[in-house]
Amino acid sequence: MTNSRLVPQQWHDLPFGEVLQAEIETALAPWWPRIFGYHLLKVGALSSQINSLHCSITRHFSLFDGDEANIQADPNQLPLQQHAIDAVISCFLLEFEQNPYQILREFDRVLINSGYVFIVGFNPVSPVFVGKMLPKYQSKLPWNGQFFMPSRVKDWLGLLGYQVLADERLMHHSLLGPVGRQTKHHPWWQKSLANWLPSTGSVYVIVARKITVPFTPIKDKSKVSAPNWSTAPSAGRTSL
Repeated sequence: MTNSRLVPQQWHDLPFGEVLQAEIETALAPWWPRIFGYHLLKVGALSSQINSLHCSITRHFSLFDGDEANIQADPNQLPLQQHAIDAVISCFLLEFEQNPYQILREFDRVLINSGYVFIVGFNPVSPVFVGKMLPKYQSKLPWNGQFFMPSRVKDWLGLLGYQVLADERLMHHSLLGPVGRQTKHHPWWQKSLANWLPSTGSVYVIVARKITVPFTPIKDKSKVSAPNWSTAPSAGRTSL
């Protein structure tokens, strides 16, 4: 069930949302020709607005609780059959859900074996976290949401049996002042962070693939009983 906190419905609901969207679309673009299948699911209002026209998957669907969605539903309970989706996109969705791990479990349920999941979120170890420390921004988007460490998201994916293929950082910026695309230059500290501390980007993009490993019984050697030589026939012996 979606919580009652303010949730972004359009990219312009976020500070510099159009810039964020453009950066994310640029980061995802190289992946579109690499994934194949029949169904691409975009979960969340922001995900539905991501440009995926160059994706090799043929049918694209959006799912969120809104009139513009192809499927109006709660992401905590996807009204889809198991193993029906080839890839899932989730942009700034986990931050505004009460049970983010349940969301990932639903992704896993509907994804085919070897399916892809693309998760975009705000990185708490980054300049964007400054807004959470300033009272005037704590009730505003996106700082009213809960920021999860990328490592924690990858741990959740690992528990579900996913292999992380990429973990990229974007936007070394606090989102509290003009961004590079507006000022036509990047402040020196943004360039320094990007060069020397690339992991401190304010936005993370995680790409993971569902791995299904067949379980083959392995005989436990410790339980194999040793032969009892005292009762075994004494082949080759002759009595004197």
